[in-house]
Amino acid sequence: MSQTHGRIDGHRDRIRGRARTRFVLTTAVLAAGTVLAAPAGAAGHAAKDGAATTSRVVVHPEAVTAAQQQAVLDHWTPERMAALTTPSSDNPPKAAPDGAPWTGADALSRTVGRLFFTDHGEDESCTATVVNSANRSTVVTAGHCVNSPDLLGENDELLSNEMFVPGYRDGLAPYGRFVARAGVADATWLLNDEQNALKYDAYDQAFLVLNTNTAGKRVQDAVGAAQRIGFDRPGSAPVHEFGYPREASGDPTRAGLPEYTGARLAHCVGQTREYPGTVEHPEPRGEWGAPCVMGGGSSGGPRVADFDPSSGIGTVVGDNTQGAFFDSSGRVCARGDEACTRHLVGPQFTSAITKPLYKAAERS
Repeated sequence: MSQTHGRIDGHRDRIRGRARTRFVLTTAVLAAGTVLAAPAGAAGHAAKDGAATTSRVVVHPEAVTAAQQQAVLDHWTPERMAALTTPSSDNPPKAAPDGAPWTGADALSRTVGRLFFTDHGEDESCTATVVNSANRSTVVTAGHCVNSPDLLGENDELLSNEMFVPGYRDGLAPYGRFVARAGVADATWLLNDEQNALKYDAYDQAFLVLNTNTAGKRVQDAVGAAQRIGFDRPGSAPVHEFGYPREASGDPTRAGLPEYTGARLAHCVGQTREYPGTVEHPEPRGEWGAPCVMGGGSSGGPRVADFDPSSGIGTVVGDNTQGAFFDSSGRVCARGDEACTRHLVGPQFTSAITKPLYKAAERS
């Protein structure tokens, strides 16, 4: 997938929307945002190669003025949004732990939503989640759903026209549309060269701070709920994963079902595995995920632990960023191997990387 709107680029199975390579961000682009040092006492993050980095937070303004907000709302006409829905098929319904429609009328269905944006002139979508925050206006998603290079891996930029629709279903916005007023990411992610997953993939996480909807309500008030967020939680645990995929990766029998067209919320549930990458392309520690066929569009969706199906509330402990494949013994194997199971993995949230981003977002 293109990061995780949906890219598949060789060894990596990204889930955003189209193939791309990454970039080296110039200091001039970094200067366009506000760089905040991590809070005092924030722990450094130790990578496998021994490099230790300290989280730095970039808060980048998006649609701040009323005119800017209206321009984003005007951009997302019903026709534009519908264009990001994959055609349906005649496949019969199929539900399994590695992918099924979410039908609960609960807090989960209100707090997870579809994230629309424009990436270098092309409209795309990801998934984001309302998390409990002081400003009641914060959602978490993937880093590549907030900042990305072009198809040549150059011209990095903050993605434009970012708009979150909680509870999105069949083109409807039951709680309103929320335009982003700021994007929050780690400065390390902005230096990602798309070649060194070991160095950068742990930073593929971000937050958006939202404006109110047209009724003047903050997102947490409009949906009447928020998910908890957790840091430094054990990666090995049963989880639920949610998203708005526009494809069922590797499973043609589910292609074109409503929950794989972007029209409706899908979910997976199962025990996680940690993805170490391959010998040629190693990954950092902390890339976890459960068996799941959700493809492009599910990027940025939440990995939820301690989930209560009756209330629809749990703790977001990570985000969806890419696919990984394991055989029955837990060994990494190649995409397309029929003996292998696809997992949807992404970084586990930590105090070192995630918490400074979250704190900066909820104060914005």
